[in-house]
Amino acid sequence: MKQVKYLFFLPVAICLFTFTSCNPSSTQDPTESSGNWVKRAECDCNARTEAVSFVIGDTAYIATGVDGSNIRYQDVWAYDQNKNFWTQRAQFPGAARNSAVAFTVGTKSYITTGYDGVNRLQDNWEYNQATNSWAAKASLPDPANAPVGSGARYDAVGFGIGNSGYVYSGFNGGYLKDIWQFTPSTNTWVSVVSNGGTKRSQGIAFVYNNKAYLFTGINNGQVTTVNDGWVFDPSQINSSTGPWTQLRNITNTSSDTYDDDYTDIVRNNAVAFVINNNGVAKGYLACGQNGGYTKKTWEYDFATDLWTRKTTYERAERGGAVAFAVKGRGFVALGSNSSYYLDDLDEFLPAATYDVND
Repeated sequence: MKQVKYLFFLPVAICLFTFTSCNPSSTQDPTESSGNWVKRAECDCNARTEAVSFVIGDTAYIATGVDGSNIRYQDVWAYDQNKNFWTQRAQFPGAARNSAVAFTVGTKSYITTGYDGVNRLQDNWEYNQATNSWAAKASLPDPANAPVGSGARYDAVGFGIGNSGYVYSGFNGGYLKDIWQFTPSTNTWVSVVSNGGTKRSQGIAFVYNNKAYLFTGINNGQVTTVNDGWVFDPSQINSSTGPWTQLRNITNTSSDTYDDDYTDIVRNNAVAFVINNNGVAKGYLACGQNGGYTKKTWEYDFATDLWTRKTTYERAERGGAVAFAVKGRGFVALGSNSSYYLDDLDEFLPAATYDVND
């Protein structure tokens, strides 16, 4: 995610300059030693941040993004997780951009919104894997009775469920919490009722069992205030109760003990993915920023609405990375830390024993 996407860069710790002295081999907390991060093939693309990722079938793709010279990209790369290599695909025809969102519906994927260095964007492009081609589709609309261009945004969240794609929240000059449904079969967008929670940009979404679980982000320059979580069920859009259900907060706000250790889940500019391990699906949150960059990794249990610490991300701390899951395998790639822009790729093995040597 991210999608997603944001150029809030802070000074980097000394250990980043060596890219080795921050290795968890000497600092790994024993409570954070469940799961293992393994290096995979670096992307053949130029290092960048604020790109998008999407998955069609057994293939993951990354596209767009921006580098340290403010060069924005239109190239598209496909990753084969079985053979562990990258292949360049047809170039994205829209404006070069960062901070966009992508989602998949059926066998096609879509890239929409973003920032081209001057303007916020709301155009929408469809990628056809079978023909390796792109086509322009209906742009994200402006809200009713709103100024022209107010639907354009960046730092939103995008996800696909069933026969539709969704764009939620973001920044259009102010922070948002609206949600839009795109139906490819009719090439139309519809505004859906929003939740009762916090506006945000730079959030994340887990998609599980035809529902979206939405967490984290930033609002009015503050991260810690965005501690509410929501589940969005599109099958309930027209029901009397509506599609939204609030989840437990991701900070220690209850009198119970379950959240006593919820000290560093909140963040913005993070990545999220879902892995089905031995028939049980869990969500994983990694990287991002909360004042500074973070490596802290958390596992989310959809059945209990509870979080558990996992092995800290083992490479350089970063924001603006991308993540994807393919055939039950979860990956994190790209991103930046201050003036460092990255092109690496790591796989997370949640059930594996932590091994400092890989």
